[in-house]
Amino acid sequence: MSQSIIHKANSRGAADHGWLKSYHTFSFAGYYNPERINFGALRVLNDDFVTGGMGFGEHPHDNMEIISIPLEGDLQHKDSMGNTATIKTGEIQVMSAGTGIYHSEYNPNPEKPVKFLQIWLFPNKRNVTPRYDQQKIDDQTKNEFVQILSPDSNDNGVWIYQDAWFSLSNFDAGISKNYKIHKEDNGVYIFLLEGNLEIDGKTIETRDGFGIWNTDNVEIKALTNSKFLLMEVPIHF
Repeated sequence: MSQSIIHKANSRGAADHGWLKSYHTFSFAGYYNPERINFGALRVLNDDFVTGGMGFGEHPHDNMEIISIPLEGDLQHKDSMGNTATIKTGEIQVMSAGTGIYHSEYNPNPEKPVKFLQIWLFPNKRNVTPRYDQQKIDDQTKNEFVQILSPDSNDNGVWIYQDAWFSLSNFDAGISKNYKIHKEDNGVYIFLLEGNLEIDGKTIETRDGFGIWNTDNVEIKALTNSKFLLMEVPIHF
């Protein structure tokens, strides 16, 4: 029998540093909730707002799959692998931190904020050689599950060291679709960027998170025009 959990937007951890406003679905930095450590392999889901010209100085990561998705504006990236890039709205960035990397992230536009999601997943391989990739994603197709990440480098979107599949979807009001889970013992975590959805008989609203597991499919209905990120991840890993 399926199990599910709702994380309401106003229940998230919040940090306001002036230049940075961040909402944490799971425990992160100064926010600790023993019941909100992770959802399976999904460890961090941060909803960040960075003012113009500001950003995160160089800092380390290791043995984590790190995904950034700009929602508005641009994000400038530099890392110890020699990569310098600007990730724009309509793109996705991935880093496999592996044996260890340093990187920085800045908003290069002095007059315009950047809003982005930063997501961490536990990998299924440790101490890999660090790697970086960014790709454009299809954010125009409507009423479909548009895959933007998978474990397969030959598949649509970026790839990571984990049996995870991400889709970014824009549903018109009234659209209902069934999502088929790719791998047994995976669950689905949906983060609603805007709108209202009905999932498993429950209603979620903008910036709510909804996790469901012990099922092989998920029925998702848009009650209003809705945009959401669907993250299928291993529950036990």
